[in-house]
Amino acid sequence: MTADGKITTRAFSPVDFTSREDKRHLLRQRSLGDAVLIGRSTLTHDNVRLGLPDAGMRAEREARGQAPYPLRVIVSNEGRIDPTLKIFQTDFSRIVIFSTTRMPRKYQLALRERATLRLSETRNVNLRRMLQVLREEYGARRVACEGGAELFRSLLELRLVDQLNLTIAPFVFGGKTAPTLTGRSLAFLAGGSVRASLGEIRIVGEECFAVYRLRYPKP
Repeated sequence: MTADGKITTRAFSPVDFTSREDKRHLLRQRSLGDAVLIGRSTLTHDNVRLGLPDAGMRAEREARGQAPYPLRVIVSNEGRIDPTLKIFQTDFSRIVIFSTTRMPRKYQLALRERATLRLSETRNVNLRRMLQVLREEYGARRVACEGGAELFRSLLELRLVDQLNLTIAPFVFGGKTAPTLTGRSLAFLAGGSVRASLGEIRIVGEECFAVYRLRYPKP
């Protein structure tokens, strides 16, 4: 994010204001996960494949007993996911979509050819249940969430995030309509603030890389 807390512009432009080191840092975090999680909006704007182009990272995964690539997981309440996105043009790892029966039939027909659909008869995806399914049915013990802000906020409010990897870039965007780490909502987090404990920090060039452990208030 920028020094004033923005993760993108008000037009949701793909993130290109960080360094090559930050992009490699993202890949390193992705490589640690058994599954990588992304929301529909972020997937649409960034149009990423969620792969691991670094052969060394893939080799390290296999040495740890993991598959060469993490499971790719897409979350969308309405399910209007473009089947022509780049992620569906690659088959290096399985794609699972968690959505609801609100997904229009034409999208269901198109996406079933490219991914496994997990549709619930609820208005929104039950994120807690989703993580249970990923662990019990897909063997995912560590999940890396790459956004977007609304998905991250929802996971945070449900106390489902235990670590935050944050890169602070030397820019100031300004403007209230550009999303912050938890989106554009003016409301505080449901359930109260979350305390973060700094576990690690390093400076590379003009960027700050921080790792926080999240601590939630007792219910």
